Amino acid sequence: MKRRWKFSIGLGTCLILAAGAFVGLEAADRAYPPPLDQAKVVSREVLDADGELLRAFATPQGRWRLRTEVADVDPRFLDMLVAYEDRRFYEHGGIDPLAIGRAAFQLLTNGRIVSGASTLSMQVARLIEPRETRSFSAKFLQLARAIQIERRLGKQEILQLYLTHAPYGGNLEGVRAASLAYFGKEPKRLTVAEAALLVALPQSPESRRPDRRPKLALAARERVLTRPAVAEVTGEGEAERASNDVVPLRRLQLPAYAAHLAEAAIRKQPQAEEYRSTLKRQIQQKLEEVAREASVKLAPRVSLAMVMADATTGEIVGEVGSADYFDAGRSGWIDMTRRLRSPGSTLKPFIYGLAFEQGLVSQETMIEDRPADFFGYRPKNFDMTYQGDVTVRQALQLSLNVPAVRLLDAVGPSRLMIRFRRAEVRPVLPPNEAPGLAIGLGGVGITLKDLVQAYAALANGGQAVRVGNGIDEKPGLLDNEPILERQAIWNVTDALSDVLPPTGSRRLGIAYKTGTSYGYRDAWSVGYDGRHVLGVWVGRPDNGAVPGIAGYQTAAPILFEAFSRSGVSITPHPPAPPGAVRLAQHDLPIGQRRFAVTASGLIRSSSRESAPQIVYPPEGAKVDLGALSGEISPLVLKLQGGRPPFRWLANGKPLADLSRRRTNQWLPEGAGFSTLTVIDAAGRAATVRVFVE
Repeated sequence: MKRRWKFSIGLGTCLILAAGAFVGLEAADRAYPPPLDQAKVVSREVLDADGELLRAFATPQGRWRLRTEVADVDPRFLDMLVAYEDRRFYEHGGIDPLAIGRAAFQLLTNGRIVSGASTLSMQVARLIEPRETRSFSAKFLQLARAIQIERRLGKQEILQLYLTHAPYGGNLEGVRAASLAYFGKEPKRLTVAEAALLVALPQSPESRRPDRRPKLALAARERVLTRPAVAEVTGEGEAERASNDVVPLRRLQLPAYAAHLAEAAIRKQPQAEEYRSTLKRQIQQKLEEVAREASVKLAPRVSLAMVMADATTGEIVGEVGSADYFDAGRSGWIDMTRRLRSPGSTLKPFIYGLAFEQGLVSQETMIEDRPADFFGYRPKNFDMTYQGDVTVRQALQLSLNVPAVRLLDAVGPSRLMIRFRRAEVRPVLPPNEAPGLAIGLGGVGITLKDLVQAYAALANGGQAVRVGNGIDEKPGLLDNEPILERQAIWNVTDALSDVLPPTGSRRLGIAYKTGTSYGYRDAWSVGYDGRHVLGVWVGRPDNGAVPGIAGYQTAAPILFEAFSRSGVSITPHPPAPPGAVRLAQHDLPIGQRRFAVTASGLIRSSSRESAPQIVYPPEGAKVDLGALSGEISPLVLKLQGGRPPFRWLANGKPLADLSRRRTNQWLPEGAGFSTLTVIDAAGRAATVRVFVE
């Protein structure tokens, strides 16, 4: 009876003490929570479209601490880490009594510490709240913090804290930073030797740094590999094979691509930790390599820029704002992809496209390349010579100035600017000036990014896209009318695809155009295949002249080298759409065999008849011909004026026969926009654009 009474008193006392300890622990837990908020400070990361690291920024304390999830790491490394550091990690609540008892017994029997008792939770507690001295009080605090952490976080979250904060020497923290610095790769796929080294380093990161003390690093790795618990994880024979691998002898720089984009991201969202762009790291890396190599051949103060975009989505897959961000001599910190510059001759394809679309010319139409005066504006060719009579195709391929201005005078500078607006491209005119003929030769300001956006419409069948990198601009299709009709684009692309590549470059199957601005300030080259567009600019950021630079000799070789090394597969240009055909000159309608207009754009004629005018269908009409039901009816065409016989063209393709009647019929091939043109015997033309439903 007395013994039972004593047992009851003892049990009650224990329960009271346990309850008091629990209440005290709860109170302390609320009053002194672990500093988990401090653990949230990590390096800011700029990522590519696939989540690969483009660039990281150190923490305010100068640490490379990349956020690391469990899914970011090789599962075998995690198994080796737990086996080596904390075998009962998934079983205990923050402290491991068995490990503590073993360590205490070894300390008493050996007089020194033989093995530690720190769990991964305790190590996390030390990492997020470093202790200044090694003492029993500090160890007790670590034990308490480990219990607090376990009460708040799950095992996966605790592991992620360790993976993010574990020290690896110098200012490297976390498994991702260490793997990138020592192995040059993310830790998703590690060899056994690499995983063992990453397990070993945090125990003594400075003394075991492989780039400074490779022998000590090797010895530490061997201790991990030979631990029986680790051998069970790696499998038989793996430790022996891994022992033959050398340790890395140097520390690599973390990825540092797309400097201008990264700076723009931080300016736009200074509080964000992660920035996702549309760039592709492999493409970006190659473009930057090409830029660095090309800059060696340029004058010291000359820079260059590149933009590569997917024309089907508008996503920028690579952009280089300068050859070297840190090159002060070239003003490398200036992002030249977003600076207004004169585009030289790079806008000419859009002038020719309008002329093709309106039926004014075909590729084999003859046009004059001779001195001309357009109300006081006297354009000259780049080489100050003239070719005489050339075909329109040759004029575009040779980038002759006078024929381009003749066509622009005929189609109208304002109409050209309206087409650019369909692609949300707005070339900047000089102050208080209306669009004039000079815009065809570079008399406007445009950015490299906008120039690529305009060309993206050519590569995308006329459908404009907004080009963006996901940081400055969001890419996407534009719900606007096509910038040009497919037949016109095909004619432009067909001509530009046959331009010879620059000396030393091989054909790639791309269409491209070059340009040089007035005074040798800018050299351009823009090329496209059936999907991608790449633009290159070369010049001085301060807009100074660079004698000797030219689009063909300076920028085009960089374009071809970058396109070739970018890694993108060349996508063939689409086949000729219905109605697009390249006719020999003798097969052209008489009005298209030679382009002859006055400086005002009026077709020369000695006749007194009025010029032809299409009275039906009217300009911009929507005509329901049953195209949506699949049974298309013919469209009646009516005109007034002009001298017969008349030649009708639908989307640049001549209808079957000449006609002396002022009415005709046309059977569309399908729904959508179409351009109808009539040319009379004097070569005078009229054009309307209709939408067939």
